[in-house]
This record gives sequence, structure tokens and C-alpha cells, in this order.
Amino acid sequence: MSEAPFSISISGQQLETLQKKLQLTNFPDELDDAGWTYGAPLADIKRLVRRWRDGYDWRKHETELNNELPMFTRDIDVDGFGSLNIHYVHKKSEVVDAIPLLFCHGWPGSFYEVRKLLPLLTATSPEHPSFHVVALSLPGYGFSEAPRKQGFKGVQYAEVAHKLMLALGYNEYVTQGGDWGSVITRKMAVLYGGKHHKAWHTNFPLAFPPSFTKNPLSFLEFLVTPFSAAEKAGLARTKWIQTQGTGYFAEQSTQPQTLGYSLADSPVGLLAWIYEKLHHWTDDYPWEDDEVLTWVSIYWFSRAGPAASLKIYFELANSKEISERLFPKIPMGVSFFPKELIIVPRALFLEFGHESGGHFASHEKPEELANDLHKMFGKGGGAYGVVPGKTGYA
Repeated sequence: MSEAPFSISISGQQLETLQKKLQLTNFPDELDDAGWTYGAPLADIKRLVRRWRDGYDWRKHETELNNELPMFTRDIDVDGFGSLNIHYVHKKSEVVDAIPLLFCHGWPGSFYEVRKLLPLLTATSPEHPSFHVVALSLPGYGFSEAPRKQGFKGVQYAEVAHKLMLALGYNEYVTQGGDWGSVITRKMAVLYGGKHHKAWHTNFPLAFPPSFTKNPLSFLEFLVTPFSAAEKAGLARTKWIQTQGTGYFAEQSTQPQTLGYSLADSPVGLLAWIYEKLHHWTDDYPWEDDEVLTWVSIYWFSRAGPAASLKIYFELANSKEISERLFPKIPMGVSFFPKELIIVPRALFLEFGHESGGHFASHEKPEELANDLHKMFGKGGGAYGVVPGKTGYA
């Protein structure tokens, strides 16, 4: 099927059902002065539910998304899995030779994460390159169709993203991704790097310390170089996440179907499950209630339902794709934000470092992320001119 324009249009019945479920909410108890020690605080969830039920206007935010984001759907054939109808945002720059860029989200994100970044990357300026931006909803997320067969792994997510870019006429392109988007775009860099995928950038760098057998000089330098205060704080942050913040990963990567019943049936359960991550994974970001509710509502109203988004954890964890040591041969750029989930020593990368920011960089720090991309692909940057004939300058 060719490209079809898409507008979000949630039915009145879906809105009515949500209201009924919010009215019937049973809240759990909470220990005195618990704060965030045991999870999302009861007072926060009650406040958000009250707003969702009595004041939040989905139609207003639905209209804003439709007006701001040029959205489309298209069928993509996936080898061994049939055809999937994929939802995506596609905004072209006014610069004819703009750089085609695929933006890839993760969990618990969505296409919504490109909203603030989009005008910054498509802007025309003599000072920096401009981009044609494509932001897909991963299969099973947002308004994309979900896979119907088991075994839909990183290779398949990469195939969907790559074939979407080709279908849009972008035979040569670059990518930006965080969370699962980083894993997927890395896979794309290995599978399609060189001929099609020309460079990739991530704000979620995963790296292994240098090996003595493969690079003894780097290994010794790594051992004797003292960590900075910022790196020590990053390692402490990583340890906290690993010991106190990975229960969600264990459940979603082992028994996602069981958890899925709660998320699909209870909007408040879904809200609490995601809100905890929005709080813990950002750097004191001042979340507005309506902002949180729009983020969560996209999951609640998603085409396949919120449980579909969990399957990627099971499939990739059980295929060992998460721990694969992949070494793409195309240019790579990295942005470091200190409240990321995993903080690797900066010595392992040539990077753009920032003093604040967390996991959802495109939403929390859009200007900083856009500037990093401008530097990487702009004049004097390490990936300038990497897409032949597409420098991004007017």
C-alpha cells in the first residue's frame, strides 16, 4: 500500500470507557512518609488520576498533535512476518539537499518524543545543516500495527525502519536513537551500513571496556586513568539503576503477557508503571500533569494496546541481541547526559557531554541534542557530507 495521510482520531466510545475505568479506580495503601522509596507516590498518582478524569482534555492535545506533526501510514513487508502497517511522522526541510534522518524511539517512549526536536532539525540556517526527519512508531507502539508472530527481534525492527526509509525515497540516510532506538539503529548500522546507512548518533551509548588482547594500549590507559567526579557520579547512578530500578526489565523480558493484562485493563496501572520511569529517568525535569497524561494516553489509545510494547524486551533479551558486541564501520556520534540509565566512562568515546539531562533527551533537552546533531553533520563535523549530495545547507 502506498503512503496514506494519518490523523489521530480516538473514538468517543474509547474516551467514555477510559472515563468509566478512572471512576472505578481502587488505589493501594501506602506506608507513612514513603515518598519514592517503594515506587510512584500515592499522592502523585491520585493527583494525576483526578486531572485525567476531571480536567484533562484529550481532544485538545489530539488536535495539537495532528496540527504539529505530519503523520502517515504505510505497509511494510517484513521477511517471514508478512505486512505491517506502520505509522510515522515525516517532515521535510525547505532545504532541498537536507540530510534524511530517521529518529527511533524506545520504551516507554513513542513518536511523541520527536515533537520538540522536529522544528529544530528541519530549520533552515546558514549556521548549521537541516534534516528531512522521519520518526516511526515501532511495530506494536503508537499507531503502528503489532507483529502477530513470535520471534520478532532486532533484525526485524531494523528491517522495518530501513525499508520505510527506502520507501520514502531515502536510499542513503542517517539515524538518531535512544533506548531501544539505539539498539535498533546500531543493528541497522551493521546490516545496512555503508551502502544505505551512512552514520548514526545515539544518546544511549552502550560500551565495553577495552580488551587487553585486542587493544592493550587502550586497556592500560583505561586502567591507569582516574575517573572524574562526574564519571564517579555516573557509575553510582548506574549502580542504583541496576539494583533498584530494573524490576520492570526482569518482568518485561520474561513474562510480558502476565504484566500485559494489568496495563491493558487498568489506565491507572499503566500511568503508574510509566510515570515512575518518567520521574526516575530524567534529571529533575519539571513534568506538567497534562504532559505526563498525553505521554501515557498515547499508550492507552495505541493501536495494539499498551501490552504490545513489552514484547520487544522478551524477544531481544532471549535472542541475546542486547549483549551483542556489534561494531559498525560507519561514523558514530554520541551525546552524554548525566542521568542516563547506564553511564559509561567518557574515555571510551569522543563525545558531546552535557551538564544535565537524562534518558529522554529529545524531550528533556531538545536544543542540546539538536546542537549535537548539527555539530556532527555540520561543516567541520566528523560526519559532514556523509550522505553524498546532501550536506543540509541551502
